Amino acid sequence: MKKIDCLGDICPIPIIKTKKELQQMASGETVMIATDHSCTFQNLMDLLAGYDVQVESEEVINGVWEIHVTKN
Repeated sequence: MKKIDCLGDICPIPIIKTKKELQQMASGETVMIATDHSCTFQNLMDLLAGYDVQVESEEVINGVWEIHVTKN
């Protein structure tokens, strides 16, 4: 599984990184996105709603989220 490290990144950098990876992913592949900004987390969730993907997210520690995205 590939990891996109967005820790410390502010928008739009995580959105750009995620869009780039989504374009390169094959069906069935999974990527994990790590972020530590609540606004970035929400923006990523909004972005992913427009793609044909399955999304699971978890706040692994206070203020740090891991988002697992699998392309359908």
